[in-house]
Amino acid sequence: MQVQVNTSHDIHGSQKFHEFVQTEIEAALERFAPHLTRVEVHFTDENGDKEIGEDKRCVIEARPAGAPPVSVTHMAGSVDLALEGAAEKMGRLLEARFGKLHSAKGGVPTRDV
Repeated sequence: MQVQVNTSHDIHGSQKFHEFVQTEIEAALERFAPHLTRVEVHFTDENGDKEIGEDKRCVIEARPAGAPPVSVTHMAGSVDLALEGAAEKMGRLLEARFGKLHSAKGGVPTRDV
């Protein structure tokens, strides 16, 4: 699974930040990794320099192999919280799309993807 991170000009996306985002996405979506070709993460600051409310937006777009892409958006007061919220939403969306991937005993898929 390839993870691509994009930031608007208002959000400083250092190499360390990109590595952090990649690690968080890989951890949050690891059980779906065999089914995803690419995940794109986009960060924007809706209010620019103004520090008002929940103005950091994180959009995650996942591209399942052989299926149309899916995306989620989350707004929060910081990029970390926006990422966390969007990653949780994407996990729930992929769970709903793919269903339970493994049985409770862990090994036999219960549903084709």
